[in-house]
Amino acid sequence: MLLFYLFLLLTSCSLSAQETQHKNDPLSFSFPLTSLPRSPRASPSFYSSFISQTKKASTLKSSSFSSSPYNYGSGFKYSMILLVSLPIGTPPQTQQMILDTGSQLSWIQCHKKFPRKPPPSSVFDPSLSSSFSVLPCNHPLCKPRIPDFTLPTSCDQNRLCHYSYFYADGTLAEGNLVREKITFSRSQSTPPLILGCAEESSDARGILGMNLGRLSFASQAKLTKFSYCVPTRQVRPGFTPTGSFYLGENPNSGGFRYISLLTFSQSQRMPNLDPLAYTVAMQGIRIGNQKLNIPISAFRPDPSGAGQTMIDSGSEFTYLVDEAYNKVREEVVRLVGPRLKKGYVYGGVSDMCFNGNAIEIGRLIGNMVFEFDKGVEIVVEKERVLADVGGGVHCVGIGRSEMLGGAASNIIGNFHQQNIWVEFDLANRRVGFGKADCSRSV
Repeated sequence: MLLFYLFLLLTSCSLSAQETQHKNDPLSFSFPLTSLPRSPRASPSFYSSFISQTKKASTLKSSSFSSSPYNYGSGFKYSMILLVSLPIGTPPQTQQMILDTGSQLSWIQCHKKFPRKPPPSSVFDPSLSSSFSVLPCNHPLCKPRIPDFTLPTSCDQNRLCHYSYFYADGTLAEGNLVREKITFSRSQSTPPLILGCAEESSDARGILGMNLGRLSFASQAKLTKFSYCVPTRQVRPGFTPTGSFYLGENPNSGGFRYISLLTFSQSQRMPNLDPLAYTVAMQGIRIGNQKLNIPISAFRPDPSGAGQTMIDSGSEFTYLVDEAYNKVREEVVRLVGPRLKKGYVYGGVSDMCFNGNAIEIGRLIGNMVFEFDKGVEIVVEKERVLADVGGGVHCVGIGRSEMLGGAASNIIGNFHQQNIWVEFDLANRRVGFGKADCSRSV
């Protein structure tokens, strides 16, 4: 849920579905997922999630989660963002979408300005799908005060419902609201879901919005759970690590440990709180064997709603409020201060960066642990404490959230979700974690 700089790249990917049998999962689908290297046109700042502005207006409760009819497994290859490839429409067209648990509306690309290449193409062609339909202006969602959208919906010149979705980095995606199916196989598909059909944006890929909002993919598809496994970034020549993305039951869930999601009543909807985020109760942070002196209150919403702790697949790095960030930096300086790159602030938010041997510096820092209730932990091993940000510079993968603009929050990004299963158990309102070798998890 942070600044995300869109890539101006067109991709093509081939869909090769494979049905696999699991002991407790009689039918699941496995699809290859594709990622791209970072764009040379992208900002040297952080490549992280879109921030939906709905926290200022979204007061609708998420839909109830009944039994999910879907069991769908997919892999993704790690880049700065997590990409899933979904078969959309009838017959299906493979669409690359950014997996984002920090935003609500899912949208696909319907750009006419991008020339359609021979299939498969990253741009969706509505004329080729028999299940595609548009929302007219008289649809209940097409009203100027609908809180799910950051700018009012409106009628366009064709009397169709026009939406605008604004993200905190200034990105604006807009087009028409439509209905379309996700087609997993010839016998399994979702009912028509409300999506954005973007005609104006700066990327040729879409967004798979997975937060708790009523219009997220998870809510509309009535998923009981979904999960993903982010592979590590170490890439051997000729090998790109591939993780997994599941809709429905995950055959690996037996070893997961769970923490409850924090819920907020209507009366608790404070102006700086995002009630649709996956908010958890973080307890503290350890570096090496040292428990940092950070009060638990730093990880909880204050009276304005700022300071909540969220799990976000769309944010690359982890961000902390100043009270927590300063304690982390203090300990890092104590351990490896002389090696800090002086006067260097990566992306305007992180000043814990180094030149030199990253492995050696990582050993000096040691493991980093995010502590939650019930003894559940996310352990970031010392080999993965530092991120390669280019130019021979490595940074601790944590930024100062106050520098992002807007309300400060604690956000656990996908950099610190490498090699663990993260499961969102929506029916039981909890999040599960399980250690894994994600490059072998498909």
